[in-house]
Amino acid sequence: MLFLFEIFVNNFLLNLDKPRTLSGFLSSTLLTNKLLKIHNNRWLTNAKKLLLITVSSAAFLVGCGKEPLLQQAQAPLVSAEKVELTSYHRNQSYVGRVSAVEDVSITAQISGYLKSRHFTEGDTVEKGQLLYQIESSSYQAQVASAKAAIAQANADVQKAMLDFERGKDLLPKGNISRSEYDALTSIKLGAEAQLEAAKAQLNVAEVNLSYTRIEAPVSGRISESYVSTGDLVSPSTGTLTNIVSLDPIHASFTVSERDRLNMGMDDVEGRGEGATDKVEVHVILENDKTYNHSGYIDFIDNRIDVTTGTLAMRASFANPNQILLPGQHVKVNIQEKKAIEVITIPRRAVQSDLQGDYVMVLSDGDIAERHNVKLGKQTESGIIIVEGLSTSDRVITKGLQRVRNGIEVRMENASQAEKSTEEES
Repeated sequence: MLFLFEIFVNNFLLNLDKPRTLSGFLSSTLLTNKLLKIHNNRWLTNAKKLLLITVSSAAFLVGCGKEPLLQQAQAPLVSAEKVELTSYHRNQSYVGRVSAVEDVSITAQISGYLKSRHFTEGDTVEKGQLLYQIESSSYQAQVASAKAAIAQANADVQKAMLDFERGKDLLPKGNISRSEYDALTSIKLGAEAQLEAAKAQLNVAEVNLSYTRIEAPVSGRISESYVSTGDLVSPSTGTLTNIVSLDPIHASFTVSERDRLNMGMDDVEGRGEGATDKVEVHVILENDKTYNHSGYIDFIDNRIDVTTGTLAMRASFANPNQILLPGQHVKVNIQEKKAIEVITIPRRAVQSDLQGDYVMVLSDGDIAERHNVKLGKQTESGIIIVEGLSTSDRVITKGLQRVRNGIEVRMENASQAEKSTEEES
């Protein structure tokens, strides 16, 4: 009997270095029980009694700790961080399209054969620069004819004036009748009218002659030429070429009514006056690089589009290097100049389920509590929390896989944190 008890005690002591769980202890008990069955059945009853006493004593020893070992093993090991209060400039990006301040289509105002072209396609032209020359000989002849008609009209006016003055002297003497005097007056007035008509014809001829020189109405970059030297051009020919001004340049976009109100743009005038003090405008190119010149709002439409619920806006940018071109798609970023304080946390602390986004907050007593949150934008310091957290909260950032709402957790100390960080790296 003493031999069997010694076997059981030795087996129990060998298992003390193993986790002190109920399953481990029962394994040792089962092993001892098998040994008991090997020996004579007459000792079985007394051995079982001794085994029952031993099990009761061991169970008492296991339960004498400061806290239950099973409960301690189930408490997840986590780490937490305090929420961070950060200064943030609210901003919003919109899809925009670049447009020229001046976009001019060049057309012919008269009919004629194209004599010459005086520009290089794609080059920059200055206002007043000669672009095309239309054959002008016929229009010069019209000017000469109009001048001759003026000379003839002047002669008629001079003769009519002399006749009128003579009639004016003869009428009091009774040498001419009143009807003859009225006829002289009518002839004088008609000659003067003919003179004015001849002058008008001269103006028309001179304007038509000037149209034979097609000049640049604005400064900018010129496109290709759609006609060639020797072509017969007229107003019905359509566009000969076009010119766009590139510095400054516009970017048009639309914003929602909510964004307009949130950024305080509701009291800004239609020409953009007042917006410069509130927001600054940046352009993000297709390669995700920010254009190096900031702009300003110079136009806000007078009504909201009822089909889209958006308001048209336009910003102006300096474009000295002609990086921005008309028709180019860009992102227009509007950023408030006045910073606000926002709560940020690491992105890894945020979880999602069917109820939405949430974080686990460490409350008193190291109890994990679920807080539903509303997310903002991602910043360099973390994700912005719009709703759901206060500045005094601590959020769990590591060990979230084993954390459930309302359970107690264990905080990871500094040495454990360094070790887990090394293992993750």
